[in-house]
Amino acid sequence: MDTMLQAISDESRRTLLARLRLGPTNVTELAALLPIARPGVSRHLRVLREVGLVDVHSEAQHRIYSLRPEPLQELDEWLEEYRALWEHRLDALHTEVARGKKEKSLAVNEKKGNSDA
Repeated sequence: MDTMLQAISDESRRTLLARLRLGPTNVTELAALLPIARPGVSRHLRVLREVGLVDVHSEAQHRIYSLRPEPLQELDEWLEEYRALWEHRLDALHTEVARGKKEKSLAVNEKKGNSDA
């Protein structure tokens, strides 16, 4: 998992993965997404292939890349316990914000009530 996290920590690789989510494509289309030379794109694709995030096969003279979602599912399962922790904390924050708004509203209404007398 460490090598996969290192691979997806690069913005260019995440751009390539985002495009591959839409379906298989060739290197030319992927290279058009990045402001780097094609050999650099090939190096990024090699890293993604080595960690198992993409597959490649040849069609005529083109190399077609496709996303392999299984490693990302493994990462998602690992993140699930952290997601649950943050959801709990965000729910608690939402409760505190709502309580603060209610207290502020009551204070404003109370102040209005005192100034009318």
